[in-house]
Amino acid sequence: MTELLDPRTDRGEAAPAPSSGTPSAQGRARLGRFLRRRPGLVVSILVIVFVLVSAVFPALFAPGDPTLAVPRQRSLPPGPGHWFGTDYLGRDVWTRVVHGTSLSLQATLIAVAVALVVGGLIGLLAGFVGGWVDEVLMRVVDVLLAIPPILLALALIAALGFGTTNVAIAVGVASVAQFARVMRAETLRVRGTVYVEAARAVGTRWWVTLGRHVLPNAAGPVLVLAVLEFGLAILAVSSLSFLGYGAPPPAPEWGSLVAEGRNYLATAWWMCAMPGLTIAATVLSVNRVSKALDGEWGRDR
Repeated sequence: MTELLDPRTDRGEAAPAPSSGTPSAQGRARLGRFLRRRPGLVVSILVIVFVLVSAVFPALFAPGDPTLAVPRQRSLPPGPGHWFGTDYLGRDVWTRVVHGTSLSLQATLIAVAVALVVGGLIGLLAGFVGGWVDEVLMRVVDVLLAIPPILLALALIAALGFGTTNVAIAVGVASVAQFARVMRAETLRVRGTVYVEAARAVGTRWWVTLGRHVLPNAAGPVLVLAVLEFGLAILAVSSLSFLGYGAPPPAPEWGSLVAEGRNYLATAWWMCAMPGLTIAATVLSVNRVSKALDGEWGRDR
């Protein structure tokens, strides 16, 4: 009946196929197929969601006090009452890990924000302006790249002092060079495109061209790098906290929890292993998500 009412059938043309649904429904179906083919990505997303929720609402998963010590429950192995066991003072390791998520992620977010903003601005300015500005800024970036990040972070902590915030700033500054290089490369690519040249030809002000055309089109790979750097920043912050540069005890930062448990590996391995496995699972999940984002971004480009 539809073919009889369609005038195109009189000219020998096929009637259009009926739509399978609205664009939003098609998008959800495509996303569902994408996730079903990647179970590892789904698990990684769930781990990241759990970590983020734990950082904001730690009492939702661990309502106890992370500093409460029960001497008669010292060094209990993992079990139903204590999922991650207890430490040498009788404190629940699961509760301390969950409540320490907020401290560790707070430092990680500050570090990534510092690296993204400072490095992005340096790379954007160097790539867009060019000339001697590019030369000076890139030589500064080369100096930062020549110094191992952990040594640069330690030097900055020695100047700034101990504490979670200072550790985060030091890790962020140590990662500025990577963001600057990527942003500069993308800015140079976008600067030579037709629409940027057309904007200049019609007399558009440089800051309008920079903010409306260059920055939005150059930010994609830098944001993917920020997701990848998030996992590396967790490792760096935890490493410095392990060395004793983070928040003082009894703050349950992930790195300090590993440091506390290293002396009891022979008798209570879970004190060190459970926080370490939490760090490893979080970093691997972030890296898996960043790999997926990088693949989708490269396919769209």
